[in-house]
Amino acid sequence: MIYVTRDLLAVLRERAASEDPDGVNVRLSATPAGEFEADIGLDPETPVVTHFTLPSVGNSVNSVFGVDLGTPAGEGGARFLSHPDGFLGVSRTDDLAAVVIVAVPPYDGDSVAAFDRSGTGVELAVVDAAPPSESVPE
Repeated sequence: MIYVTRDLLAVLRERAASEDPDGVNVRLSATPAGEFEADIGLDPETPVVTHFTLPSVGNSVNSVFGVDLGTPAGEGGARFLSHPDGFLGVSRTDDLAAVVIVAVPPYDGDSVAAFDRSGTGVELAVVDAAPPSESVPE
């Protein structure tokens, strides 16, 4: 089972709809359930997908040096893809991760599913909680 916050899933579906007929392909990052400010009813070590990384982050360094700085260390074990052609699954041409969340038109709650890297369906559970607040040290 993969857990994802409702707000993140809504943002990802909106992005997919706005980019249609082009596909969306973004890395996702998780936060352990124990780091949420409220108890969300999961084991504290359970990862909950809470963030995405824009595809352009780190591209200039990657292009020059071949180093991917767009994914924080230890993150990016999941990916969100949209398939404007309506295929709700994982294809051979997709960028894969441990878990892949796929959305298809009309990009509503019934048009999203999760898969492992081999294309086997994984249960997707939506969590009604906001990720912990983050700040940049001064």
